[in-house]
Amino acid sequence: MDGIRELPQAARSWVERQLADGERLVGVAPLRGGWTSEMRRLDVDGPGGRRSLVLRSFVKPFFVRHAEGLLCREAGVLRLLGRTGVPAAVLVAVDPVAEHCEHPSLLMSLLPGTVRLDDEGAGRRAGLLARQLLDVHRVAVAGAERPRPYQAWTSPERVTPPAGTARPELWARAVDVIRRDPPAYEGRFLHRDFHPCNVLFSDGDGGSGRGAAVGGGTGLWVSGVVDWVETSWGPADLDVAHCSTTLALLHGVPLGMAFADLYEAAGGTLADDPADHLYWRLLDALGYAPDAERVAAGWRELGRADLTPTVLAGRLEAYVQALLERYGD
Repeated sequence: MDGIRELPQAARSWVERQLADGERLVGVAPLRGGWTSEMRRLDVDGPGGRRSLVLRSFVKPFFVRHAEGLLCREAGVLRLLGRTGVPAAVLVAVDPVAEHCEHPSLLMSLLPGTVRLDDEGAGRRAGLLARQLLDVHRVAVAGAERPRPYQAWTSPERVTPPAGTARPELWARAVDVIRRDPPAYEGRFLHRDFHPCNVLFSDGDGGSGRGAAVGGGTGLWVSGVVDWVETSWGPADLDVAHCSTTLALLHGVPLGMAFADLYEAAGGTLADDPADHLYWRLLDALGYAPDAERVAAGWRELGRADLTPTVLAGRLEAYVQALLERYGD
């Protein structure tokens, strides 16, 4: 029973109550790369064969405080996405206030595929990301199912430029861009945290199942989209902005700048006014200031040891400059 003793007893008991008759827990292993929660793969054996589940548990105090809203939102979104072609996990059970487990938790199916953050092939994956994001934005929801309005993750008063920057005027100009009321927008169903760490890729025949149309036939394809706790209603530009910033930090400014073009080439629609689009792009990018270190630990855990604070700060500043040059006055 590999790793089972590492699973807290209350959580183990709760998980076992969710299993089908004759099934038993035979293995537990940590999943790497997350920073908001502890993720574990749970292997289950039974009359129908072996399957795997994922247990998400919030353990950090900040996320424990907000766990009820986050986990209930994710549970609802997973139920909704089960009726769509978006390759999302199947909800098994949720314990949002730790009534049964040591920590607030959600149990769901394990999706195939892996997170891929290496520079090689990043351009091709970006095209697949754009097509998958467009499918997310096309999810139709009734009024009662509409997620909450988006929440901004920074404000002019909260932006901290990189220490020792030689371009304070650049940061001041960028902050001035978001010192305004949000532009008008046509609402869309947003993932709200869509980026390469939350997308799984597989090789081979995509078949005709969920996600296959993104990659198309054989070769690389998107086999899963995870982490739906921030799902919101808002402008497509904001989801595009978030993925663009992450691509710029992971792979360099050119790919971060290209993602919006890839999204539009796939059939997506963004703000007509460059100033409006710039607002959404900088609203996201400035939320990473000064250096994206708070999320980079997970990236380094997945093999990107090159993403030091110095590298990230430099890329973020260069990306902000590129945005202002392309979309600014």
